[in-house]
Amino acid sequence: MIERKLATKVDEMLEKYPIVSLTGPRQSGKTTLARMVRPDYQYVNLENLSTRAFAQEDPVGFLETYQNGVIIDEVQYVPELFSYLQVFTDDRKRKGEYILTGSQNFLMMEQITQSLAGRVAIFYLLPFSLQELGTSTYKPQSWEEYIISGSYPRKLTEDIDSTTFYDNYLRTYIERDVRQLKNILNLGLFQRFVQLLAGRIGQLFNQQSLGTELGIDNKTINAWLSVLETSFIAFRLQPYHQNFSKRIVSTPKVYFYDLGLASHLLGITSVQELNVHFAKGALFENLVINEIQKNILNTGRQPKLYFWRDYSQHEVDLIIQEGMSTKAVEIKSGKTIQNDFFSGLTYFQKMANEVSLHLIYGGTEYQSRSIGTVYSIGDLDKL
Repeated sequence: MIERKLATKVDEMLEKYPIVSLTGPRQSGKTTLARMVRPDYQYVNLENLSTRAFAQEDPVGFLETYQNGVIIDEVQYVPELFSYLQVFTDDRKRKGEYILTGSQNFLMMEQITQSLAGRVAIFYLLPFSLQELGTSTYKPQSWEEYIISGSYPRKLTEDIDSTTFYDNYLRTYIERDVRQLKNILNLGLFQRFVQLLAGRIGQLFNQQSLGTELGIDNKTINAWLSVLETSFIAFRLQPYHQNFSKRIVSTPKVYFYDLGLASHLLGITSVQELNVHFAKGALFENLVINEIQKNILNTGRQPKLYFWRDYSQHEVDLIIQEGMSTKAVEIKSGKTIQNDFFSGLTYFQKMANEVSLHLIYGGTEYQSRSIGTVYSIGDLDKL
């Protein structure tokens, strides 16, 4: 079994909080992690209709039945439980009594942020990171293979081919999660929206363009993107708003949480196809952002990631803020380092104070240069 980096932090917080929540995409390994950290806990799955009915119809009886060490899986199906959990955990004053898991973003659910504030430690578990795969037999031979294969645990450990896995994943997601999150009547049109969005990875989110192509209004486009965000399919990278006395772009960019899914949506099935595809550079950029995001989340911290672009087309692909530290990161899929790779970074450095410069490229070398540090995809733990 591949060790999840987040396990240590989850175990630590179970000694300090009455409730720990694990949220992330479907099949990212949340239940496996919870049961690994606390194998002696009772396990309850609210996808089971009879169990769900019990929790909905008699929440007090449910929590009296399941207490003193319980994993409640897919808790988003009974959000009304949160207010009862507040009362029960306040009365019992037990640490680590419940582990809640769910495949929807709890921070977008008012119930957990309002009812359980101060009582719950919230963690995000994304699919495997390269750091977690380490030297295991599941680690891909190259970043190109990693983009195509994706990083969902079951797909890798059970060696399921991409077409089978992602066809089933999309079918399950659209037919179950989408219907639960929003009453979308035309599911075929929604799937077309997801496919079009994959073709816009790394681009500014232009709802007008998408709406025109699909024949729907901007309000619907924004609502559908929110569905993808809540269910951990896609996310928006917000622009960096530090005021440098220049006009800067204020529109977010769009990325996917799993590159295997994005590749599947784009029809990319091999390294050869990836190498000639128009989205190769954007997919590599997405891969790097994902891995940095995973490495931060796996320490229990919340990533503060942005991009920067002004109206003169000067750009930095990624800005990382951690405390007082600001890192400017350029991301290039090319395997030969070119001097112009640093142009956006040096321009940004002239305006920013106390910023360190970093280049992540598609090659294999790690270099410390006077202008900044150069990393391969395998060196991101040094960033």
